[in-house]
Amino acid sequence: MSDTLELLGFIAYTELTTFTRLAGAATTAPTPEHQLRLVRLAGDAVSRMERILARIGELDGDPDAQLLAFDGTFDDYNARTVPGTWWENLLKGYVGNGVADDFCRIAVDGLDAQTRALVIEVLDDNRNAEMSVRVLADAASGDAVLASRLALWGRRLVGDALGLLQNLATRNDALGRLVLDGARQRAGAADVDQSWVFAQLTAEHTRRMGRLGLAA
Repeated sequence: MSDTLELLGFIAYTELTTFTRLAGAATTAPTPEHQLRLVRLAGDAVSRMERILARIGELDGDPDAQLLAFDGTFDDYNARTVPGTWWENLLKGYVGNGVADDFCRIAVDGLDAQTRALVIEVLDDNRNAEMSVRVLADAASGDAVLASRLALWGRRLVGDALGLLQNLATRNDALGRLVLDGARQRAGAADVDQSWVFAQLTAEHTRRMGRLGLAA
């Protein structure tokens, strides 16, 4: 059960940081329409966080303590990937959240059925990603220079995001166990290791960038 609580705490913390990023991006949005959409998406992130925290409570965990245990997890990543434009900030969320969500999707296979269903439902609430795809794809298709810069930025982001998650899985025994258990179930092999996990995450990132019309 402690492994489950660790994963839920990480997901809740990820939603908290998503809220913070979206709220910040709304203040510099290029149009009022973008601003309104980002504010609403930030509210969605809070709702998802609260659902995860409620499940932690149902499992007799301390919701705030489980979330706050991951405080600072993304500090180094954020320091290394400071966006230079609003577009880069939007892509950072799309890439970073996408990689983290894919990591969690692999880990959920080791959870009880009720918790697994909740986590998948939360991860499938991808309105933020869909908005990013529409806005970024439209912008990149009309500006070859922007498209080139965003493709380069995406490669930088995924490298740092994968490094962060690899370190996290190594430092946090619970997350490391869950993600390897899930990977072994998916691959149908007992000898799967972290290299398989991160190959899958990289492949998903390539498909994600393809939706934007950008090279990964």
